[in-house]
Amino acid sequence: MRPHRTAAALAAAALGGSLVVAAATPAAARPDSLRHHLIAAYDFDHPVRGNPAGERDRGRSGTAIDLVNGGAAMRVRDGRGHALQTGQRPGANDDWKAGTYSATGVTSLRAFNAVREVTIMGWFKTTGQNPSPNTNTPEPDDLYNAVGLAGILSGNSAGHDVRALLEVINVSGELRVVALARRVDGSASQTFAASEPWQSVLPPNTWVHLTATFDFDNAVMRLYKNGRPLDGFTTVAGDPWAVEGPPEPDVTTATDPRGIKIGGSFPQNDREQNPCACRMDGLKFFDRALTGREVLRLAR
Repeated sequence: MRPHRTAAALAAAALGGSLVVAAATPAAARPDSLRHHLIAAYDFDHPVRGNPAGERDRGRSGTAIDLVNGGAAMRVRDGRGHALQTGQRPGANDDWKAGTYSATGVTSLRAFNAVREVTIMGWFKTTGQNPSPNTNTPEPDDLYNAVGLAGILSGNSAGHDVRALLEVINVSGELRVVALARRVDGSASQTFAASEPWQSVLPPNTWVHLTATFDFDNAVMRLYKNGRPLDGFTTVAGDPWAVEGPPEPDVTTATDPRGIKIGGSFPQNDREQNPCACRMDGLKFFDRALTGREVLRLAR
């Protein structure tokens, strides 16, 4: 039997294994300097003991997630291990997705309560039609306007609204890869959209490492593809996060997130919304906005 490992050891492994790093490496780029900030991480090779439809957290929060509707069948062999398969299935509410949800807040995700910065990253591969047919309308040709990748729910979310999110969404009539975030629960969100066409960022059947960083205090979001910055633009003019003026610093609402959503919305499984015909692996959620150097190191 594999020996039990501490949360710190799991976090170290999730960051890429060994904590032994060349002395010349700048401290900000060392995996051990990020270990404390790695709140949740999922590689889909670590089922919850006794529950193959659950996935263990390799970050420090210990937040297990559910593999919704597909259970263990959602772990598919791809590369050196397993990846998560998500996507729409026949029927109105049986899309394969993952995550966790609590209407009173997920206390293990408290690091994202009144948080100043966030990073979401992972490996993604599109495997089918995106966006998917919209099962919430009577028109057979209607498509969803977004493709959900991975996000942290807000503190008042019904399973869809987010504090921080990486997704593909319609921006002024064109689908784009975006970072989207809401600083204040129930208030306006801001979107940073990649200028590059979304199917160039996420070409079919190709693994791509995507990262979104969120700095709520300075109202800055960034996107990275395979560790390199993506050019982009914000979509909402003015100050939608209400960061101008005191008090400082500007942080998110002091509520525990209601969960994590992966591959679509409503992880509590009471509705289908924005399913992703995708495979995903190496998902990581940090309570700090990683630098470009750190993103590149982890993408490699």
